[in-house]
Amino acid sequence: MSIDSTDLQGRPVIIGGGMAGLMTALALAPEPVVVLSKAPLGRDASSAWAQGGLAASLGADDSPALHAADTIAAGHGLCDGAIVGRITAAAPRAIDTLARLGVRFDRTPNDELSLGLEAAHSRNRIVHALGDGTGREIMRALVAAVDKTATITVMTGFEARRLLVEDNAVRGVLAVGPSGPVALATTRAIIATGGIGGLFLDSTNPQGSFGQGLALAARAGAKLADLEFIQFHPTAFDGPARPMPLVSEAVRGEGAHLIDQTGRRFMADQPGAELSPRDVVARAVWRHLGQGHRVFLDARHCLGTGFARRFPAITAFCLEAGIDPAVDPIPIRPAEHYHMGGIAVDDVGRSSVGGLWALGEAASTGLHGANRLASNSLTEAAVTAAWVAESVAAAARRPMPPPRPVVAPPPPDPTAVRPILSRAIGVLRDRPSLEAAIRALLPLASSFGPASDPAAVGLMMAVSALSRDESRGGHYRTDFPHPAAVARHSMLTLDQAFAAAWDHTSTARRFG
Repeated sequence: MSIDSTDLQGRPVIIGGGMAGLMTALALAPEPVVVLSKAPLGRDASSAWAQGGLAASLGADDSPALHAADTIAAGHGLCDGAIVGRITAAAPRAIDTLARLGVRFDRTPNDELSLGLEAAHSRNRIVHALGDGTGREIMRALVAAVDKTATITVMTGFEARRLLVEDNAVRGVLAVGPSGPVALATTRAIIATGGIGGLFLDSTNPQGSFGQGLALAARAGAKLADLEFIQFHPTAFDGPARPMPLVSEAVRGEGAHLIDQTGRRFMADQPGAELSPRDVVARAVWRHLGQGHRVFLDARHCLGTGFARRFPAITAFCLEAGIDPAVDPIPIRPAEHYHMGGIAVDDVGRSSVGGLWALGEAASTGLHGANRLASNSLTEAAVTAAWVAESVAAAARRPMPPPRPVVAPPPPDPTAVRPILSRAIGVLRDRPSLEAAIRALLPLASSFGPASDPAAVGLMMAVSALSRDESRGGHYRTDFPHPAAVARHSMLTLDQAFAAAWDHTSTARRFG
């Protein structure tokens, strides 16, 4: 599209066209806003791929306090209790907001919301839409709402490459579109770019989600938090497709078992069995695979011929691979799924850089701690979008000179980074692997090439993982298999990561 950036001067710029970004744009209306989206809305966003639902205490036997307690238990000591309480209390209202926006949630014959169960939840509180098509249905409704909102300008095909920052405050966004670079003058930028799955060989996320928002914030000098905490979904479909199709946790919620090629339920004797927290299940599956077994999810006894009706999307990709879940166990293995870490933000999404907000998977709000509770991520995005929008709307508008010219970096390409991170920052980690990753990532991150930004994010993750000499939640060190006595957050800027990496590399050269 042809863009005259002077027409858009001063408007909030939302970077990312997934659920978090679109809900923020809608909440800001009628204030004019700009949404930057690399792809047409609804495509290539992790939100649209979500099979799971939204967690909210809607049942007669449930409460926000119970939801909060389950969230904190899963977070292994690193959840922010105040944030958890606010989000779980606001979750039911967020469901109402989505329904008003046109999301068609699954309902019982009595027209009540149908509530499912997922791992580590003590109550049935997961709201779905179209069975395992929740994300797709949410994005359909949000895109339709955005299309009807005249004050939202969507710049499709534009990728943010740099935040223009002076005196630790945002002055603009440098984006590149079909006709080249364009500088959008603004003092308010919102990052809603999703996760980091595209940095890994095996992931359930779109390959185009490889931490671009984290790179933008890091290059701008922002603080990032808890980058080492990555959730690996234990039941990605074990086939050749990349990204890996997800076999939703809701299948285990319906009673499916994990078995190996002999038919043995190798998790049956563990507390919670297949409904243990995701990090526990992922490690059990990973180790069983490492012992030479194959692992399957078996829903034949609990769903049988009803599988296709309950999980149509999963059925479709299974049948395409020659597997009928009604009569066959489904081959699975762990894959990168969700990043608990991200841009450090306060309770309204503000980062350490003035005029920069973040939400969704790109942000570290304190809700998830060391291990996200299933289906809390869409809930977080729905709830915090309203808070971020209110904060952005209230921010002072300052006169702005045109932003200083900046050379746009080349299109980012994570290809060189994927094998490095996959070896070092997987389900199980150790010092030698992390040290090797830092040595490999440092020159890439220091360059001005296509791998620079993906490598910078990977370097920060590796430095954070090396500095955490314990195992907690989604971070498991085989050389430090137990949690430390005191839970602590990690906080890091890109400059600090470079300094730590250079120090490590020079030390390794002296003594290696």
